[in-house]
Amino acid sequence: MVTRHGDRPRVGRAARSPRVTGTVDTDLHPGVGVVCLGESMVTFLPSLPGRLADVPSFARTIGGAESNVACALAAAGHTVKWVSRVGADGFGDHLVDAIAAYGVDTSGVRRDPDRPTGIYFRTATDRATDAHEVAYYRAGSAASAMAPGTLSYDDLWAGRVLHVSGITAALSDDCLALMRELTARAPGRPLVSFDVNHRPGLWRDGSGARVLLDLARGADLVFVGEDEAADAWDLHGGDAIRAALPEPATLVVKRGSAGATVYEREVGGTGRGADTGTRGTGRGVDGGADTGTRGTGLGVDIGTGGSGRGADTVTSVPALRVDVVAPVGAGDAFAAGFLSATLRGLPAAARLRHGHLMAAATLTVPGDLGTPPSRADADRLADLDDAAWGTLRLGPGWTAATEQEVRTP
Repeated sequence: MVTRHGDRPRVGRAARSPRVTGTVDTDLHPGVGVVCLGESMVTFLPSLPGRLADVPSFARTIGGAESNVACALAAAGHTVKWVSRVGADGFGDHLVDAIAAYGVDTSGVRRDPDRPTGIYFRTATDRATDAHEVAYYRAGSAASAMAPGTLSYDDLWAGRVLHVSGITAALSDDCLALMRELTARAPGRPLVSFDVNHRPGLWRDGSGARVLLDLARGADLVFVGEDEAADAWDLHGGDAIRAALPEPATLVVKRGSAGATVYEREVGGTGRGADTGTRGTGRGVDGGADTGTRGTGLGVDIGTGGSGRGADTVTSVPALRVDVVAPVGAGDAFAAGFLSATLRGLPAAARLRHGHLMAAATLTVPGDLGTPPSRADADRLADLDDAAWGTLRLGPGWTAATEQEVRTP
């Protein structure tokens, strides 16, 4: 049986403890909400626009899909753990310190004395354009040595949710083996959240599309962009993606400026879904050991796969109008917002709106991480009626704006 290591949220702002569906509150049942596994790298942002060859200097920051999610969740008041490997070097020191400063538990990070911490440089240009350049120095990195047996399940299964992405699977054969192990359905595992994050350049043998589809089928909650599903799998539209991915209880299809759609299938029987019977072996959702009868749980929102799948409930929410500064990291922020609202037991439309709001916080800053709105402000904006939501426009600095300023179209 896997035990949890939990403590109170450690954030820069006043800690805001997440709620779950039902009457269980994490103030009474402290524990880790989300564990994020993946490589983070030291990121160098250009001081000026232009080709990498012409940029005179760079500012150092951090970047990594899974650590971005961890930092955003911690800044939003959740208890989060980041699990990874970094080199025993100055860049590794910087990564661990910078991520911990957000309030993320980094005790699951291992140091590798023989391999370096990954770094990369990028231009200021939108990733979607041909002018965008990224220079990665991650081959043979410490994180690429992650493999089954090198990381502790006391760390990996410490939370109610384990969040991973397809980037990890592309780093090495050992990393792929680890991802296959973590997405294999097993009694007592936490809910597995998987962001497809298809990066064709990382898959030198061209196997990425097939591998990512297989991994997604083993997850409970999947995030995928409509554009990347078209590129990787030649699937067009949310319904086609859902038909190819019937296994996850929850599928979130991101549709860019059009918004996002969530497909949810009610789960009964053996999973942590809406069933109210007894469970077999495994962990209780409140952070302790399973004692048999389920009282309250995380609900259909984050139920794991099991027997008795029902029909999908489909919910769509349009995207916000945002004055974009830089698009990098927006998908990670969306996942963090959706997971935050999921941990709190919010309904589907609210979860999508919180995803859009967290993404807007990152879209309006130059780096990979934005400052999220306070929970009160996020809840207020997520509760707007459809007409007010449709007229909302957010620009740089909006998370620090007053209520009247944020409401101004």
